[in-house]
Amino acid sequence: MSLFSQKRKKYYEGKTKILYEGPEPGTLVQSFKDDTTTENGAKHEVISGKGVLNNTISSFLMSKMNEIGIPCHFIKKLNMREQLIAHVEMIPVMVVVRNAAAGTLAQRYGLERGQILPRAIVEYFLKKDELKNPMVSEEHMTAFGIASLPEIDEIYSLAMRINDYLSGMFLGVGLRLVDFKLEFGRQFLSDHELRIVVADEISPDVCRIWDVKTNESLDKDRFRTGEGDLMAGYRDIAARLGVFPDTASGTDTGGDILSMTDAAERASKLAKDKEAGGR
Repeated sequence: MSLFSQKRKKYYEGKTKILYEGPEPGTLVQSFKDDTTTENGAKHEVISGKGVLNNTISSFLMSKMNEIGIPCHFIKKLNMREQLIAHVEMIPVMVVVRNAAAGTLAQRYGLERGQILPRAIVEYFLKKDELKNPMVSEEHMTAFGIASLPEIDEIYSLAMRINDYLSGMFLGVGLRLVDFKLEFGRQFLSDHELRIVVADEISPDVCRIWDVKTNESLDKDRFRTGEGDLMAGYRDIAARLGVFPDTASGTDTGGDILSMTDAAERASKLAKDKEAGGR
């Protein structure tokens, strides 16, 4: 944790991140911790450097999404562990986009691990640990006042667009985006105007990312199952994206080296082509 963060008033602390009051109204500083937990909290470890990698990868991906017009709470990366974000009203739903069978989807429906789905599936889960994050439908969300139908439509549209973009980007560096979790928030632009934005993070903590050729898991499943070195997998993803941080020296060499421009541009073109084809 930086001295910069220690001097700030803590706004909220979760399992893997801390939010501090930002330097300007309507902003927060999001600091990534090294804590690593399973969904049910049964397993917990502090893995040195993990927060740095997650901040680096999430900052890179969200900045690229901002560039193509996908609204994110991310404003800029501040240092190796922290980023400046917009203060939003979080919608307490986890949105999971699945491209292949893995995890609970494979268990629920008896699917073979890695089986490619006919089309991407979007699932919604109420973010409530004490209830074990139950799956919810659009009807649940509207009936319980969690989100309105127009908001759910916008969330679904953004989730599918993000999936197209990130899938193309990862494929460009030999990685398969199997599934990933998104969170969204309401950003109030004025007293009468708000928009739905991507919030939280997009990192190997919330994605399943496999090597295309070997189907080797490079993500948090290594921690869940105890098979493989978690940090080695995260470093592999960061290196392929060209944003590998030098955690040993305390400097960050990521962001510009091998800036992933080609893969990002290909992913952007693919997403735009799919949008045009769907009209």
